[in-house]
Amino acid sequence: MTFHKRREALCSILTGTRCIRPGSVYDATSIRIAHDLGFEVGMFGGSVASLAVLGDPDIALITLTELAEQMRRMSRAASLPVLVDADHGYGNAMNVRRTIEELEVAGAAGLTIEDTLLPQAFGQTATQLISREEGIGKIKAAVDARADPALVILARTGAVSIVSLDDAIARAVAYEACGVDGLFLTGIKNRAELEAIAAATKLPIVLGGAPDDMADLGYLASQRVRIALQGHAPFAAATQAVYETLKVLREGTSPKSLKGLASAELTGRVTRDADVKARLAEFLGLKR
Repeated sequence: MTFHKRREALCSILTGTRCIRPGSVYDATSIRIAHDLGFEVGMFGGSVASLAVLGDPDIALITLTELAEQMRRMSRAASLPVLVDADHGYGNAMNVRRTIEELEVAGAAGLTIEDTLLPQAFGQTATQLISREEGIGKIKAAVDARADPALVILARTGAVSIVSLDDAIARAVAYEACGVDGLFLTGIKNRAELEAIAAATKLPIVLGGAPDDMADLGYLASQRVRIALQGHAPFAAATQAVYETLKVLREGTSPKSLKGLASAELTGRVTRDADVKARLAEFLGLKR
């Protein structure tokens, strides 16, 4: 599937009537698994990007080059449309343009640009936002930079939990007027907040987490939420599995005694072993 087709698939989700859950992906293996399991879209979060590439927490240490290269690897591995958390665009509005350009050629189906002040300011422990005016400039730059009109650009804000509901609404309305394809909301604490922002805007909404009493996909769909994230459990599960396996091996357990390992059949499917063997036979004359 071409990059343009992947973007059209994501656009169809946003312009549809359902609310879906994305698969959290962070490397070539995870995106293939998510694709094979039937997820309609993958979410490449900034936190798992930092963990997968650097082994560091999500404090804006990863660079645009590192993020784009990881996206490029995933784009090669599977055709699942991926929505990328592009943080603050790695600088000012001009840096945002570069971010859009790099992630577009890396195969991202869509990306988010947020109005959080990153990296964290000296001496400030609380999360801060850039001004609404600067946020507007960044969003305008993002829209201006895309070459493929099907590339999805979402304006992201967590203002509802950082400043106020009124500020979140004002930002959402302003960003909507910049020509983005949707709004990515974080920090929503209850239905009233979501309903207020939905009532003040018209664009599709992507929800970056919500309380348990807002887990009903039918309700979310009624508020124009088209994608609702549910964290990054796959990376956490993989980390625990690697830890436990290395621990028991270090303690002397025989590899043959290990439980819960991927079967040869599953590994073969994930690595596309049958396809590789077919190509070896065709191009190198090797017997299958």
